Amino acid sequence: MALKTFPLVVERTSMITPSVLELAFRRADGEELAYVAGQFLNIHFEADGKATHRSYSIASAPRDGGTLDIAVAPVEGGRATRYLFGLKPGDEVNASGPFGRFVLRDDPPCRYVLVGTGTGITPYRAMLPGLADRLEGGEYTVELLMGVQYRKDKLYHADFEEFDETHEEFSYRACLSQEAQCEGAEVSGYVQNQFDGLKLNPENDVIYLCGNPDMIDNAVELLKEKGFELKQLRREKYLPARS
Repeated sequence: MALKTFPLVVERTSMITPSVLELAFRRADGEELAYVAGQFLNIHFEADGKATHRSYSIASAPRDGGTLDIAVAPVEGGRATRYLFGLKPGDEVNASGPFGRFVLRDDPPCRYVLVGTGTGITPYRAMLPGLADRLEGGEYTVELLMGVQYRKDKLYHADFEEFDETHEEFSYRACLSQEAQCEGAEVSGYVQNQFDGLKLNPENDVIYLCGNPDMIDNAVELLKEKGFELKQLRREKYLPARS
């Protein structure tokens, strides 16, 4: 059975880092897309005469009248890169979804540790309103770790920084693996190198890992050594795109 798709129209495009493109869509048919923060869309297109698709987490929170935002990191020579970076406002694309189970669940009071590298940080931006609801009661806390190489690569930094400033039980840090000097809410090194300083507790902590597969595999091994079971580790790997 053919996968059901729906039309999206590009409302705006912007470079949110020197290399990452944000595309904001609306459904061209006027319908709303029901989704849960953390889910992803498939964008369908033709390349070299063949139908193909790529998957992108939705970076915007579900809300009435809102756009569907995705963040696209370029791949050298990539067909999706060529297609998506060539879009402009008013263009239409076909999409399917939403898909995925990388979402906030009905967990009892706990500490969430949200770890993302590169565009793997985008699901957490969509989760911010849901996290705000949980933090309101004072029974949850959240640690958000963004992993990028350089300061210029930080995605949605202003959103996370503002959320940190307005929510006492939320802590945000950007982990810069290639910067010699850090400032503000920045630390040096890889995201998984921050685990020791968090005093992780398998009895209270739920870990989300999104982005680079090598980071996730390394993080899982470190967390298992600290007593975490796989059911406490929620993972979404961003596999390297095909050309």
